[in-house]
Formats: sequence, C-alpha cells, structure tokens
Amino acid sequence: METDLTPGMETRQAKATNEKNVTTAAAKSEDLAKAILAHRFYPPVIGSEAWEGYKFSDLEIRIKESTDFYGAVLWPSAMVLCHFLEENRDTYNLVDKNVIELGAGTGLVTIVASLLGAKVTSTDLPDLLGNLQYNVMRNTKTGCRYIPLVTELSWGAQVNERFPHNTHYFDYILAADVVYAHPFLDELLDTFEYLCRENTVILWAMRFRLDPENSFVDRFQERFHLEELYDLPTLSIKLYRAWRRDTLTNGV
Repeated sequence: METDLTPGMETRQAKATNEKNVTTAAAKSEDLAKAILAHRFYPPVIGSEAWEGYKFSDLEIRIKESTDFYGAVLWPSAMVLCHFLEENRDTYNLVDKNVIELGAGTGLVTIVASLLGAKVTSTDLPDLLGNLQYNVMRNTKTGCRYIPLVTELSWGAQVNERFPHNTHYFDYILAADVVYAHPFLDELLDTFEYLCRENTVILWAMRFRLDPENSFVDRFQERFHLEELYDLPTLSIKLYRAWRRDTLTNGV
C-alpha cells in the first residue's frame, strides 16, 4: 500500500535524514580523530633525554622535539598524514616509490613513509636539519628498505637547483602543516607546482587557523585538482589529495 506524503511531511523527513547523516559523519570524524591521537605514547620513566613516542607499523618511534624552533615541534597534522598512509598502504603503496616531504620538521612523516618502503627525501630549513637528521637516523637504522636522505630546501627559487627535472622525479609529495602564518606562501605554492609532475600525487594535511592560510586552499585549487580525504573538525585539520590540473587522469 502506497502512502502519500504531503510536501510538509517530505520536507520534515528530508531534514531529519540530513540531520542524522550529519550526526553520523560527526561521530565517525570524532572516532577517527581519537584513533589518530591514540598513536602517541609517553615514556614510562623520565630519563636524561626528553622524547615523545608514536606507534606506527607496529614499531615504536621516538621523536625528540626542539622548542627553539617552531618547525621542530610535532603538530597533529603529521599524525593525521601518518595514520592515513598506514591505513591505506594498499591503495597508496609507497614501496620503492620516490617520495619527498616538504617542511619535514621532526621527521615523523618521513620515518613512517620509510617504514612503509619508500625512498624518501626529507627536506626543511638549515636550522632544523640537525634535529631532523637525529630523529630520522634514530628510527630508520633498522626495518627500512631505504635510509632517508635529509637535505636542505628553502622554498621557491632554490628548488629547481636542488632537484632538476632531468634527474629527479617524485611519485609522492608529502606535506603536514606547512601552511601557517609565514611570508613564504607564494614560494610554497611555486614549490608544489615545480615538484608535482605528471602522475605525481600530493598528500597534504592542513590545520585551519587564520584567513591567509585558509585562502591558500583557494589559490592552490587554481593550479591543482583537490580531493578531500579526511575532515576532522575536532582537530581543525583536513587531509587532501592533489594532482596537476594539466594532467587529464591521475592514478594512485
């Protein structure tokens, strides 16, 4: 027996369904955020060296931060990207892939990508390389197919000198929390564009804070296709997949 619904009843039912979907999506997002943060652990006993622990690929990763530099502190965006790489290792298979990380900071993303089999080039500013190198070497000496290369990279004009197209090609560009209140957003955008070749995949975790940073996404989409993979409101973080606009198709 068919039941006729009045326009008002249809509207109420549609509204109820939409509210239920929103509530379900919010609950899933919150559960995902909890699962991501659960990767972190702390040393049971305070020793002579301060470190924080993260468990990925069934291994305990020890990260030393440096409070002297803003970029040498581990931010949650890095954990979001690492969780995604681990949970989607079949779809985004990093084994034997050439990977570059921009703004590697403490090196957690570089370490996890290396544990997943990638050939990683880990980059950041000169002042951050000492701590970055320490963390990377400490955690990749065993269990990795390739020892990551840690090297200096200032965004912008230097990128074509350090990574000429005739000798360097990257399958993946990884970036976590590289967009914040700094004066080099134009140079960052140019660096993304230079390194992103045909079939290169960008995986980029971004924490939303201020309007200049938020507007970067709009500028980014002028040059790249952008797909949202994670939306985590409780962390104010989104994870994107991107590829060049002048590429017709882009496989993973």
